[in-house]
Amino acid sequence: MNAAIAEARLLTDGMVRIQGGTFRMGSDRHYAEEAPSHRANVDGFWIDATPVTNSQFRSFVEATGHVTFAELAPDPRDYPGALPHMLRAGSLMFDPPRHPVALHDWAQWWTFRFGATWRKPYGAGSSIKGLDDHPVVHVAYRDAEAYAAWAGKALPTEAEWEFAAWGGREDSEFAWGDEFMPDGRHMANTWQGSFPHENTREDGWARTSPVRAFPPNGYGLHDMIGNVWEWTADFWSVRHQADAPKACCVPQNPRGGPEAESYDPRQPAIRIARKVLKGGSHLCAPSYCRRYRPAARHAEPVDTSTSHVGFRCVLRERG
Repeated sequence: MNAAIAEARLLTDGMVRIQGGTFRMGSDRHYAEEAPSHRANVDGFWIDATPVTNSQFRSFVEATGHVTFAELAPDPRDYPGALPHMLRAGSLMFDPPRHPVALHDWAQWWTFRFGATWRKPYGAGSSIKGLDDHPVVHVAYRDAEAYAAWAGKALPTEAEWEFAAWGGREDSEFAWGDEFMPDGRHMANTWQGSFPHENTREDGWARTSPVRAFPPNGYGLHDMIGNVWEWTADFWSVRHQADAPKACCVPQNPRGGPEAESYDPRQPAIRIARKVLKGGSHLCAPSYCRRYRPAARHAEPVDTSTSHVGFRCVLRERG
């Protein structure tokens, strides 16, 4: 076998080829940051059939010695005004209250857990034993980027990710059609019950699930919706660019805005870039976060890792 062919087959193992094309990106029917709906065009590419799993990430760490962001103590210079006792290694973890709380205050269900890492997803004393086929979590952007580089791949752009998530559909309410639960079937790992204190687990899972536990989309991709949010390579912008005035001009392989515009205006002293997350997670609920849709998007600082964010990779075809 030709060496180049063998290398290509190795790289694309576990991936799905996406033909590419023009699609309607974004939505005018839901959250403001998804608007305006606009046309975009992406070239063909390969994308991982599932999010990167704990098993796959372990292979990367064993091969490279990579230390994740959550395993390093923060640099005080990056966080002016931070309390000294908080500048310790750790990660954000979902910690549900035992009673109803006001949904405008996410601090009621998120806690910074010292010692929480991809190896210890619930903090000290926990482990990923039995979770090899669950998506890796507690990975910051640089961790996902490092894995992608090691694998000879890249992180998807927002447009690539969204095009792949539709699975060949367009203008449906969800990635699989217009019904959230067709024939009563759960199509993704999302929240059931009254968020954030009551999780009825009707889909069988309280937190993450195995990456092939739910049906694939039209392209054969699993977990594009739900389970964990996924990093993309694009900097966050508060809105999409509208369609060009002339119908001929569809953006080709569009990218997000500049880094400087991604900073959180609520924290002007902290200039940490934010990237776009896609896909929603097991914490998305009808009463709180209806972001279990391809067009949904969320801003995440590149230095932040959590118990519900992972990633998958792409391989772009050489021209």
